[in-house]
Amino acid sequence: MMKKLSILIAFGALSASASTAFADSTDLADRVINGRYQAVLGDCSACHTKQGGQPFAGGEPLQTPFGALVPPNITPDRETGIGNWSEADFIRMMKTGTGHDGIRLYPAMPYPAYSKMSDKDLSEMWAYLTTLQPVKNKVVANQLPFPLNIRLSMWGWNLLNFDPAPFVPDETQTAEWNRGAYLVQGPGHCATCHSPKSFLGADKDSQFLQGASLQGWYAPNITGDPHIGIGAWSEDDIVTYLKTGSTDKTIASGPMAEAIAQSTSQMKDADLKAIAVYLKSLSAGSSDKPAPLKADDGRMVAGAAIYHDTCSACHGMDGKGAMPLFPALAGNSLVLQSSAETLAHVVLAGSQAVHTSSKQTTPAMPSFAWRLNDQQVSDVLTYVRNSWGNAAAPVSAGDVSDIRGNAQD
Repeated sequence: MMKKLSILIAFGALSASASTAFADSTDLADRVINGRYQAVLGDCSACHTKQGGQPFAGGEPLQTPFGALVPPNITPDRETGIGNWSEADFIRMMKTGTGHDGIRLYPAMPYPAYSKMSDKDLSEMWAYLTTLQPVKNKVVANQLPFPLNIRLSMWGWNLLNFDPAPFVPDETQTAEWNRGAYLVQGPGHCATCHSPKSFLGADKDSQFLQGASLQGWYAPNITGDPHIGIGAWSEDDIVTYLKTGSTDKTIASGPMAEAIAQSTSQMKDADLKAIAVYLKSLSAGSSDKPAPLKADDGRMVAGAAIYHDTCSACHGMDGKGAMPLFPALAGNSLVLQSSAETLAHVVLAGSQAVHTSSKQTTPAMPSFAWRLNDQQVSDVLTYVRNSWGNAAAPVSAGDVSDIRGNAQD
């Protein structure tokens, strides 16, 4: 009888031990799964994965106004990645811009936004990164010219431009609104592209998300402005755009197409809805709708002829397009931005719609750089920006020439 009792007690202890181990492994699995989602929210892959390269092993050069920076290897390789970092090193880097061994990062790595992320979210992201396949790939991240290549200069930059305050929910708003604010301000780091920059490269908080130039493209105004922002978009429009890369209004291109492919198309619907709720609530700022150019303006006359011959077959004589293949140009807020960089870039270099699991057809626009000179491109863009109810500043041939050079680099 005593022997049987001992066996039962031992069995019970073994079961408890096995149960604890199972719970620990389940907890770790949950952390890794949640961490992968945090990496999706942070759009880490888009920068840290080179086209055709190994995931997270180092990315394409980022052309900043100050020079080139290359996103480094963030796989757990001990020699060339972050394999000899601790979790504390990683969280400190994400929240302060100070990496392993005290190395200061440049804000092209958007730690000013990531600093708003919670320790829990960052801890889970770290748990995911440690499970990646280590890749030996040495990356020379800092390619800035002297003296900007001296990282100690970032101490002064941070002092002037960086407030590492965590995200604080607004108690007057709903939980959904606060979730959207957290995602936009924090992991989504939307301001890194969509907010204008000071001469030091810091976000102009007074013009939050009101549009900015980015590597030869123009990240448009995404505030509630009804003319050049997304004030005329519904919440469902925003969700659809972020999930599929297109709406009946527009199709994503350039860096935004990459962000949709690598990040927003993989987000949960509830998070996309929260982002939409938050963006729709943002103040439009001050942007007066200009008067359109007159139809008999020489640029409009020349542009109309080029549009008829080159563009109307897809986009329609009325500018209404033929979605889901060809976006409308009439009333398209991207067409109405203060800068025509993106429009000129697409005309010169062509573009292909983003491929997502929700929308696998990827219509493309060919390059017209071989066929249209700078003056012709400026005329047709001026026509598009001032027809069918559109009204925006004319485009100069000099502007197109600059963008042509950037597109060819």
